[in-house]
Amino acid sequence: MELLPRSPGEFASARYWDRFFRQRGQRPFEWYGAFPELCPVLHKYVRPRDKVLVVGCGNSELSEQMYDVGMCEDIVNIDISDAVIRQMQERSGSTRPKMSYLLMDMLQMDFPDAHFQVVLDKGTLDALLTDEEEATLAKVDQMFAEISRVLQVGGRYLCVSLAQAHVLKKAVEYFCQEGWVVRVHQVASSGDKQQFVLPVFVYVMTKFRKIPGSAPQILEICPEEQDKPMRMESAERLVAAVKDRQHYALLCSQISKTPCREQVSLDLCDKESGKPRYTLHVVDSPSVKPSRDNHFAIFIIPQGRETEWLFGTEEGRRQLSASTGFGRLVTVALHREQHYEGMASIQAELSGKVMELAPPGLPARQQVPFLSVGGDIGVRTVRHCDTSPLSGEYVVEDVKGDGSCYFRRLIFLSNRNVVQSEARLLAPTPLQGQKKRRKDKKKPSPAEPPGAIDKSYLCCEHHKAMVAGLCLLGGPNALPGELVVLVVGLGGGSLPLFVHDYFSQAHVAVVEIDPSMLEVATHWFGFSQGDRMQVHISDGLDYVAKLAAEAPARYDAVMFDVDSKDLTVGMSCPPPAFVEKHFLQKVKTILKPEGVFVLNLVCRDARLKESVLATLRDIFPLLYARRIEGEVNEILFCQPSPEGRRGPTELEARARALEGALRQPGRPWDSSYALADMLQAVQIL
Repeated sequence: MELLPRSPGEFASARYWDRFFRQRGQRPFEWYGAFPELCPVLHKYVRPRDKVLVVGCGNSELSEQMYDVGMCEDIVNIDISDAVIRQMQERSGSTRPKMSYLLMDMLQMDFPDAHFQVVLDKGTLDALLTDEEEATLAKVDQMFAEISRVLQVGGRYLCVSLAQAHVLKKAVEYFCQEGWVVRVHQVASSGDKQQFVLPVFVYVMTKFRKIPGSAPQILEICPEEQDKPMRMESAERLVAAVKDRQHYALLCSQISKTPCREQVSLDLCDKESGKPRYTLHVVDSPSVKPSRDNHFAIFIIPQGRETEWLFGTEEGRRQLSASTGFGRLVTVALHREQHYEGMASIQAELSGKVMELAPPGLPARQQVPFLSVGGDIGVRTVRHCDTSPLSGEYVVEDVKGDGSCYFRRLIFLSNRNVVQSEARLLAPTPLQGQKKRRKDKKKPSPAEPPGAIDKSYLCCEHHKAMVAGLCLLGGPNALPGELVVLVVGLGGGSLPLFVHDYFSQAHVAVVEIDPSMLEVATHWFGFSQGDRMQVHISDGLDYVAKLAAEAPARYDAVMFDVDSKDLTVGMSCPPPAFVEKHFLQKVKTILKPEGVFVLNLVCRDARLKESVLATLRDIFPLLYARRIEGEVNEILFCQPSPEGRRGPTELEARARALEGALRQPGRPWDSSYALADMLQAVQIL
């Protein structure tokens, strides 16, 4: 402790360093890493014939090691501490005759202009720039000016630093203004216990003649795992990229010492594009008793399945981790914009990086297993990409589900972890009389397009519950016959299509604000209009308000399945305006007295949700709620008259009767879809 300064400003004091090195004695003091870690970067920029100046050399062994390995011999070392200069002259004078140590202040150097090809600084800038006071910044400007003066054009200033934001920003801004090229290298860690948790960086500033006018800045970063530099568009972006790597290092240090109390999420980005390539979640299971073989595993989520509850939610990942029996599980989601060769290539790409996330106590040379569902990475084929002025960027993609089924999905990239619409695809049917493939023929690609949309299957559990709610219609012993239904929110069209196809006397009107969604539903999800199905491109708020004024008591059922574009609100479905009291009054107006209003509510804000339920109870005397297991969705069935109140037993009976009426000979019906099951957990609010 006695070696530390009383204040950061003492780092710039010759008297402090004299005392420091006298107390420390002959033991070398290495700022920010030893020669083996720095050598791969230094050898790129230091040539054997270069004349090298080391500023603030201290008693580091760096110059001696560069000399001894033949990297460079013409090295001049300067420092403001007389004690350390005499110490280093005694240590190296006779064994390294071409290397010298001089007592000199780097702010006022005696060397002629353009005297060196390389200036090397290992921690000196960090020691000088301890704050952003005016006097400190003036000293740094003087340091940079002197370095610039003694460097030749084409020479390199190599600065080894911890890259605190204000230090990096100052260096980048100064030398960019001088027209120099700035490149930042992250130094690869040796893997041993480091003096500093933060990673070490080397700024490489290459001197060019200053061009009059505004020459373009050249700013680059080289992460430790790659040699090819990445171009940065601004100094701010460069500083942010360094900060990301510092945060990652701190994270790795923290979770290598203690278990994670909360799940940790991070993105690993593609080297070329800089876009996310893998999304990792670190999940610890405290209940798992550690043994040699169950410390750590990696789970690759098959493509397209990252939105499933088991992989896409905290609770799901917690259950997945516990079921695998490993103390720490890292789940890896693959991104649709990226290409992956297969499990082996992913394992090779991730092996080094995921070991940085290993838990405490992992045995040395422990082999870490890579797990997945079925042992493969799944199949994802992007069918269509576009941008809507209302919905933003979106994609239509086909993914392979559990087993042999394929599904088509609509994803809004503004909320890429949520499936907006989904439909099951029918397996391709061979043409009649078509010969079977010979065994020696090439097998079809796993990404080969499946068949048409399976309109008999509702993929979304909340859609199944919404359809089941139609059993509330009709008299005590009657089932709904001729229906007039309004659906607000088209998406891929699965919900209105199912109502149209299975309720043969239903007339369905769909309101959709985004014309792009009608095109998507028509071209990619098998949706079509006809005598009993009409789509109106309009704002649902305006359309309902107009109906309330012109055609009250018109609809047997009104269904809201409309998403909110405002992700800052704790309710993603519907938009808040759709559950305001004056608008819900209009919804009640367009319903028949015995009708039902079905609302898909997705609300994570407990207070907001309670407010919505209170408003609904004010408008509708009869309110049922059905939670969707494993999801945030809650389906609300609202009726304008309390006289239609039915208990759970009657609801189940009506649901079974409705299912029996819908399951007609020759009409496909998925055996897993039981309407009565959808209403078993209904609560009367």
